Amino acid sequence: MVRWEPGTQERLHRAALELFATRGYEETTAAEIAQSVGLTERTFFRHFADKREVLFHGQQLFVQAFVEGVDTAPPAAAPIEVVAAALRSAAAFFPDERRSRSRARQSVIDRNPALQERELHKLAILATALAEAFRARGVGEPAATLAADSGVTVFMIAFTQWIREGEERSLSDIAAGVLGELRALTGGSSAPAA
Repeated sequence: MVRWEPGTQERLHRAALELFATRGYEETTAAEIAQSVGLTERTFFRHFADKREVLFHGQQLFVQAFVEGVDTAPPAAAPIEVVAAALRSAAAFFPDERRSRSRARQSVIDRNPALQERELHKLAILATALAEAFRARGVGEPAATLAADSGVTVFMIAFTQWIREGEERSLSDIAAGVLGELRALTGGSSAPAA
């Protein structure tokens, strides 16, 4: 067995995606993932807490990409412009060469209710972090939460479009279009409904 090679996490991630796609998530063990790249199960658990975390590794970087967009937006920017900055920053986390792997990952998640729940939890963590970042900018409530949740919703819609077969636009371009749709939707009367 190979003792150490650079890129162990990456190799385990690729192997896991391939096995999950061909054999199924539930039918694949951590030991099988490790063995498929010439490693031991013990090595797998040095890198990931469990096989589910192979799919969610890097969540902190994902959230950080959004928060950095909020933090670097111009100080006088309106909350919706800060959402746009967060989406642009996050889109850099998803270059076009990552699209096929993102499709494969989402396909595995879509077939497993427990993984769908974990994905929703990840997005809830993102919304909480974004709301905190908005509040740190001085945006009050409920605007901070509305902006954060809207940003997450725009991202989810854009990401779903980005991973569709045949889609060639960048995630940044798609997210800008979806945000434009949100702006158009909310551009009507600002008076609350009775």
